[in-house]
Amino acid sequence: MPIELAVLLVGVAARQAASPTARAQAQLMVTTPMEVLLAPVHGAFHRITALALTRYRLIAPALTPRQQN
Repeated sequence: MPIELAVLLVGVAARQAASPTARAQAQLMVTTPMEVLLAPVHGAFHRITALALTRYRLIAPALTPRQQN
């Protein structure tokens, strides 16, 4: 690999690592322990979807077959 290309790639990687997005992502990873991500208090990985599915199961039996499609 030519030296100029290697220097260019190192510079690009350094700028990407110092970007606001990369810094924000690094802070998220530090402040959120893995156990919290894998075992949330509400018991669902995506709470909003879990609530929507629960509501659907409650109203689905009341729908006629024509309304379900």
